[in-house]
This record gives sequence, C-alpha cells and structure tokens, in this order.
Amino acid sequence: MRAEVQQVADGTYLVHGNNVNWVILKDGDAVTLVDTGYPGDRQGVLESLAAVGSAPEAVAAVLITHAHNDHLGSAEYLRAAHGTPVHLHPVEVPHARREFLQQATIGDVVRNIWRPGVLPWAVHTIRVGGTEQHPVTAPQPFPAEGPLDLPGRPVPVHTPGHTDGHCVYHLPDAGIVISGDALVTGHAISQVKGPQLLTDFFHHDRPQAIASLKLIGELTGDTLLPGHGPVHRGPVRAAAEQALERAS
Repeated sequence: MRAEVQQVADGTYLVHGNNVNWVILKDGDAVTLVDTGYPGDRQGVLESLAAVGSAPEAVAAVLITHAHNDHLGSAEYLRAAHGTPVHLHPVEVPHARREFLQQATIGDVVRNIWRPGVLPWAVHTIRVGGTEQHPVTAPQPFPAEGPLDLPGRPVPVHTPGHTDGHCVYHLPDAGIVISGDALVTGHAISQVKGPQLLTDFFHHDRPQAIASLKLIGELTGDTLLPGHGPVHRGPVRAAAEQALERAS
C-alpha cells in the first residue's frame, strides 16, 4: 500500500498509511514529522517526505503522540540513520524506550475477536509489523513548554488516557489539532464514522481518555488531523463533544 498524502493547509499534510496516519509540517526545506506509522510504513514515510519536496535528512524532529507500535514505527530508524531527535511527553519517554508497554495485548485482541473487523485488522497489523518492537534508543522530552521551535510551531498538549503520556499537537495560528489516538474519526474495527474514541480495549485508562476529550474541546481550531480516519473539518470543540457523547 502506498501512502496517500493530503494537503490540508499551507505547509500541513495528513498522510494515510496502513490503517494509521502521520502528519508532515513543512517550513521551507525543513519539516516536522508527527508520528511515523507502523514499522511496515517506512517506505511510505520516505515517499511522503519526497512527495512534499523534502527528505529524511531535512526532518528537524520527530514528534510522537504516543509510543504505540503504529505511531513509533520508523522513529528509531530516523534517529539512528539521520540523527533526528525524537520528542515525546516526559511521561512517554520511558514508554518509547520500552521500559514498559501500555498497549493492547494479544490476549486483549483474542478476547475481542468476536467484534466485526477485529480478525482482518489483526492479520493486517501483523503483516505491517504491528507486533514488532522498535524502541527508541534515546528519546527526548520536549525541549520547552509552549510552541516548539520547529516547523509548524506545534504546541504539545498532554492528553493522557490512551497512554499516560499521550499528547496532541495544537497549531493555534492554523486552527489545527493533531489528535493522535485521543480523538479519531474512524478505525478498521469501528462501525461508525466521524469523531469518536477508539474501542475500549485500545486504551490504557478509558476514564482518563474520556476526560482528555474535554481538554481537546478547549483548543481553538476547525481542522482535526487524527491518528486514524480522515481529516475532520468543523469546530474541534464540536468534534470532541460528539466523541464524548458517543463514549457515554
């Protein structure tokens, strides 16, 4: 599967990979890469950078929403091959090193195999390296609070629940929220479309994930770039409220 690159604003691209998304923020020749897909998405990551006129060596930093295998996939490759810094929330740094793992287990998947779509999703996930472990050897916490001095000037916002250190990235000037897995618009095993939480077994702490929807709803913006599903146009507050209603 080839990655599909979608320009959503000046210098901002949502890339659809193997049932997961990543985001490219471009400023001149330099880019910020938010998430990196599954390990099997590496070629797609490289192709998406080329498609926007960039290259791996031009990535100023990789920002990770959370350290699940489908978002961390090529982070260590970029760090080792090109010296690219990999930044996460301080709580998520040891997760990226795989000192612990807050992720759905094989047992969780087996217990939910009766759900429509779970079996084909699980088979596909294995094929794209979803059960592999690619820890980041030297992940780093964010260098500062507030807007990061990187292309796009993203502002990390701690939204725990899916994992303890999950962050969304707010682009206030552009009215964009990169929501990772704290708020998605679809998933291979979901029967609904539009803003929603992922299925319960994907969350480390579901009550906290629900509480984080309220934090996302406080962010100004009219474009949502999720970790799974298509771009969502409309007030971010309304999207968070819809997901909250569906989760209750």
